[in-house]
Amino acid sequence: MARVAAADGIDVIAATPHIRHDHDVRIPELAGRVEEVNRELRESGIPAEVVTGGEVAETALDGLTAEELRAVSLGAGGWILLEPRPGPLSDSLLDSVDRLHEMGFRALIAHPERHLSGNTVEWIRKLIDLGALIQATAAFLLPKGATGHARARAAWADPRSGERRPLVARRKAAAALRGDRRPRGDRDAATASRLDRPGGTGRDSSG
Repeated sequence: MARVAAADGIDVIAATPHIRHDHDVRIPELAGRVEEVNRELRESGIPAEVVTGGEVAETALDGLTAEELRAVSLGAGGWILLEPRPGPLSDSLLDSVDRLHEMGFRALIAHPERHLSGNTVEWIRKLIDLGALIQATAAFLLPKGATGHARARAAWADPRSGERRPLVARRKAAAALRGDRRPRGDRDAATASRLDRPGGTGRDSSG
């Protein structure tokens, strides 16, 4: 994955293990494990660096300290990749974004296209108004018919114009794209780029 990312111009990859009740992720060990991976990359001559991170479940927030949240923020920079609780987006996600902000963190909302409802676009607008950024799966933004996401794309069509291109792409609401590569799968490798975002430059990927 690192070789493919480097070949695609990505030089920083965030390791984002799931931080939730059904995954045994030992947060104090993450920095050491990431350094082991980076040592292997350097020895192999692969021009990419892995930084710490985590995909924090909304349902796990109450059980994490500020120190633990800092350790799983992307590159230890204060941005939390926040996974919405199962089901449609709701007020609880807005509350979680507010709580993170009060603790000194910012939220990057993970794959909201997996939580579709009739008013998903309105929830996206509310999250952005709170200062959150949106991460979408790259395949979701491919042309209609290229993947199995056609139905989801239709659900995100602009309710006023009926335009089928996802609103997040048309209005540049998505601040980051994620690939969907897994070591055991045969899906396309992660090729994600940071879009027009305040203070953002370059390309990145999370995995």
